[in-house]
Amino acid sequence: MKYYLTLFLSVFLLSCTTQNPTKYSKIQYEAGACFGFCPIFKMTINPDRTAVIEAEHFTFTKNHSKGEFSEQKEGTFTATIKQADYNKMINLLNSADLRSLKDHYKNRNVSDLPTSYLRINFTDGTSKNIEDYGKNGTPKLKEIYEIMENLRLDQTWKKID
Repeated sequence: MKYYLTLFLSVFLLSCTTQNPTKYSKIQYEAGACFGFCPIFKMTINPDRTAVIEAEHFTFTKNHSKGEFSEQKEGTFTATIKQADYNKMINLLNSADLRSLKDHYKNRNVSDLPTSYLRINFTDGTSKNIEDYGKNGTPKLKEIYEIMENLRLDQTWKKID
């Protein structure tokens, strides 16, 4: 009985102290401009779920006006990404097989689409940079972009600059 109790406690304590390490040391997503009201921002997410967003225009609003084009940049904001949202993002990144994706995707048929930039730094020191004009690279990339776009609206961002 003592043996089982010791084994149970050891497993329990190890599961409490062992964290689920991520293979990403930094995740960056940048949404570029278009000829309309596309959100323009750059978001950096760290393994501890802390995030910084450098917001230029249309980042946190849904209803836009032409007057916003002449306004100053929205500023720099910070947040801690909710655990469930972070897990969903990490699982999607893991399933996308990022290293096998092309570095550039382009929609040649339209001339006013935004460009997204996905920059992933891995813990092994390597990185993957994807530039996607039109945000239609692959179905998995489209899902990743959607998650990133939603993070700007679904988290509690605090202005720091």
